[in-house]
Amino acid sequence: MRPARGDVAQLKKELIGILEEDFPKERADEIYTDMLFNIGKLREENLDVMELRLLNTAFKELRYALKIFKPYRHTPKAAVFGSARTEIDHSSFKLAQEFGKKLAKKGWMLITGGASGIMEAAMTGAGTKNSFGLNILLPFEQAASEVIRGDEKLIHFKYFFTRKLMFLKESQATVLFPGGFGTFDEGFESLTLVQTGKAMPRPIVALDAPGSDFWKSTLRVFKKNMEGEKVISDTDLSLIRHFQNADEGVAEITGFYRNYESSRFLKDRYLVRLRRPLPDGVLSKMNRDFKDILSEGSFERLTDLAGEDNKDPGLGRIVFSFDRSGYSRLRQLIDYLNSV
Repeated sequence: MRPARGDVAQLKKELIGILEEDFPKERADEIYTDMLFNIGKLREENLDVMELRLLNTAFKELRYALKIFKPYRHTPKAAVFGSARTEIDHSSFKLAQEFGKKLAKKGWMLITGGASGIMEAAMTGAGTKNSFGLNILLPFEQAASEVIRGDEKLIHFKYFFTRKLMFLKESQATVLFPGGFGTFDEGFESLTLVQTGKAMPRPIVALDAPGSDFWKSTLRVFKKNMEGEKVISDTDLSLIRHFQNADEGVAEITGFYRNYESSRFLKDRYLVRLRRPLPDGVLSKMNRDFKDILSEGSFERLTDLAGEDNKDPGLGRIVFSFDRSGYSRLRQLIDYLNSV
């Protein structure tokens, strides 16, 4: 039971009890202690009550969302965005419904905004059991769809930034259907985080119906204005792939993980985990065709883990000194690894 407001002695007693509980050892203990230390610092710094409410609400939203996602952590998920205003008879609605159904059949779940339009279409196709709804509290548009209403996987957020974090943290792909400012906001966030290395590489798919010019015209503007003015590199637009067919969109997502499993920095080197061992000759081709992303040295197999990487030892691994800027070229390297 939560201690009564103002019962500082009881609160201190409970905090001491928390610290003495049998938590997972090593780093987790340090993190719990550090979190409690920072709560104490907030009191010392005498923040405005509205600032404290912001921190408290954000913390509660993240804690609850992490709890809901935890049982599904090992199931791949795609974050799906699109207009809440799309009508049921629109070609985009039908495409989103078909896409959701076909991706779910491949063992994936969907994370949507949990509302109407494209979000409802994708969830209808995937089914409630394969859907998460991250609903934002707005004065219009965002009432939860009946597809997900009442399900424990419908999570309500007050703040966009906590909601955005969960979309990206808990998904392994981003899918964009035609939409307004919100859809573009989420799309640009995925592109920016992957382009800068703040998010792990992922497929980013733009889908619209056959005959639609929505994404073609948008990508033409990006190419002319951004690439043409050299404010992005000439490979950055390879981070997003456009399709007008549900099967091709699903194939792009599942194909991204055909051989590529995951990646991370390992001290000063970049580690790529693979589902299959590399055939002979692949490393020499990589060292020839992708040397531009090396800061020094060459691409190498990592065979002696020696405690460096505790994920499934059966995975293949390559390591290299990454220049930390060529993330769109890294995406092209992943495409190559998936093709061998």
